[in-house]
Amino acid sequence: MRSWTQHGGQLEQARRAFGDSDEPWIDLSTGINPHPWSGAGGIVIDWTRLPDADAIDDLEAAAAGYFGADPACVLALPGTEIGLRLLGERLPGPVRYRWPSYRTHAEMAPDAVAVKAPDAGASTLILANPNNPDGRVTPAALLRAQMETGWLVVDEAFADTDQRHSVAGDVDRDARLIVLRSFGKFFGLAGVRLGFLIAPPPLIAEFRARIGAWQVSAAAIAIGSAAYRDSEWIAETRERLPQQAAALDRVLAAHGHTPIGDCPLFRLIETDDANALFERLVRRSILTRPFDDEPRWLRIGLPPHAAALERLDAALANG
Repeated sequence: MRSWTQHGGQLEQARRAFGDSDEPWIDLSTGINPHPWSGAGGIVIDWTRLPDADAIDDLEAAAAGYFGADPACVLALPGTEIGLRLLGERLPGPVRYRWPSYRTHAEMAPDAVAVKAPDAGASTLILANPNNPDGRVTPAALLRAQMETGWLVVDEAFADTDQRHSVAGDVDRDARLIVLRSFGKFFGLAGVRLGFLIAPPPLIAEFRARIGAWQVSAAAIAIGSAAYRDSEWIAETRERLPQQAAALDRVLAAHGHTPIGDCPLFRLIETDDANALFERLVRRSILTRPFDDEPRWLRIGLPPHAAALERLDAALANG
């Protein structure tokens, strides 16, 4: 079971382990929007040239406008994973990370210690807001209080569904605050590999020098620049995702499952034997996300369409 608990999206491994059924696979393991930004297919990418520096500046300006952040505090990255890893090398200790959350947070600094709540004794606190896998939201006032005693690193991978949760706009030269934002989850295009570090300008300059030129691809630049400016699609998606999540809730409730944690892109349920439920679903070609340290938990992403929701309903009913 452990191979399925490291992260979501391991569809090919599931196919090799469990084979194909008569119906296509449904991947509900990732918390990625199943309805991706619709403009990517119409963008022409020049694959023959290196990315232009002005185009990278424009991407960072578009992202900053969307985040409500100062463009001088924004650095584009090939996904937030690399930003978290590089950031861990220079965080002042003692380092604390809120758990449960992303496994990468636990691996960022060699001396990092898990905590259940914000810790005033930490020189650096790392947390996700909203949190993964339970969707817990830490109020902005508590986050700002943490900054009074040490550095705060906030992973806002799921903040796009409701910008009120974001503290990206609080980042400035004097704030002991670093925010990371992911493009792929809300916009449904994880394969673009695009993320952002939002930090005081001296730290941005340091990381920009370390990463070097052309830090993101031409495709990431073109797609990200356009998507972040597509205010109509963004507004419609923020309205639609809770409706889809409510439909998932109704199916779960029909089979006795009430989420113990949630955000508009996923639901977390608790059941006596989540591993058995995971296997029942995966043998029907429905991949979800179990947890090795919480054997009663199962995270379920949004089904992409009504037929997928009906298949989940049937699989939950036939135990």
